[in-house]
Amino acid sequence: MMATGWGQDTVPAAGEPPLLDGQDGRELLLREFRPRSLLRGNKTDVAQARYWTVDVHTHFFYKQRHNRQALADYVDLMDRNRIAVCCSLDGRLGSQLDEHIAFLWKEHRDRFVVFANIDWQGDGDADDPRSWACQRPGFAERTAEKLIEAKQLGISGLKIFKRFGLGYRDSNGELIKIDDPRWDVIWKTCGELGLPVLIHTADPLAFFQPIDRTNERWEELSRHPDWSFYNDEPGDDFPSRKELFAARNRVIERHPKTQFIAAHLGSSGEDLTRVAEWLDRYPNLSVDPASRINELGRQPYSARDFLIRYADRVVFGTDGPWPEVRVRYYWRFFETRDEYFPYSEKAFPPQGLWRIYGVHLPVEVLRKIYRDNAARLIPGVAERLEAIGEP
Repeated sequence: MMATGWGQDTVPAAGEPPLLDGQDGRELLLREFRPRSLLRGNKTDVAQARYWTVDVHTHFFYKQRHNRQALADYVDLMDRNRIAVCCSLDGRLGSQLDEHIAFLWKEHRDRFVVFANIDWQGDGDADDPRSWACQRPGFAERTAEKLIEAKQLGISGLKIFKRFGLGYRDSNGELIKIDDPRWDVIWKTCGELGLPVLIHTADPLAFFQPIDRTNERWEELSRHPDWSFYNDEPGDDFPSRKELFAARNRVIERHPKTQFIAAHLGSSGEDLTRVAEWLDRYPNLSVDPASRINELGRQPYSARDFLIRYADRVVFGTDGPWPEVRVRYYWRFFETRDEYFPYSEKAFPPQGLWRIYGVHLPVEVLRKIYRDNAARLIPGVAERLEAIGEP
């Protein structure tokens, strides 16, 4: 076998694939890269939030599937971390909403509020959008009526998933348009009922770019190529992020009496200037940072300025339920000046190969983001905060 300048045998036996493990001077596969930081600095142990918080972005059906023990365990975590209320966004109109409310409220009504979802498919065939309920005349009006009934049951908002604009298709095979006037009665009804619309539109910019060596989230997309919305395959017809954002913003502008919450920093965490422009233009818009402290934490100066300037327009969210170590990274990010720490418990960062820095927000800003804004925007939250002794 041949030897390299490192003085070690590195050539495998005939017929064996080359070793790409980074040992003894060999090349390294990116998926095997596990750097251990040698930086030594402050490591603040933040075991709970400074104030009782409201997590406006959680998924207790899609992540726990109505496992009662998992729910009980997470309520214990909420107690330890000072999470007063979680908003579960998984109440699809119909039987799932009824079951979800019954599951969460049987023992923990005082700790959860529920957002409804639109059932675009109904009794139609999943593989045949022409048969979906949303293609039938009067669908939006029927959905509005269901929202009125759901409000009487106690729901607190409407959640729109990103497949609205990127997945659901019309009867002609084209992707459903976010700003289609057919849906206006739904947004109008939410405003009349006082139900905020938490809407996930598009995704990070990297997901709309080629998966090549210049893509900063190549590793993530290499593991999840289905997350890419770059038109590189025959038949792809994804709209651009610009088109998706413009359509969403037209809806927000057309319905000034309806409160909208753009999930995941409006899917533009890498461009806070753009998010600021939206907030300045649309007074009925707020944002949540769920699953985006990775973006905020790599730009701590800009993020701190943004969060302070828009302290009245940011509602806290995590995209959980998560393991406790990840929940506590949120407290560390918002409350400390710690440097270069993980944003996830996973060995390989799930949303970018970088670490984050704390933004050490003023206490009055923390209180607004953690709880006050949610109490103002979301029905049922203020009463639950009062019940837990935090008016």
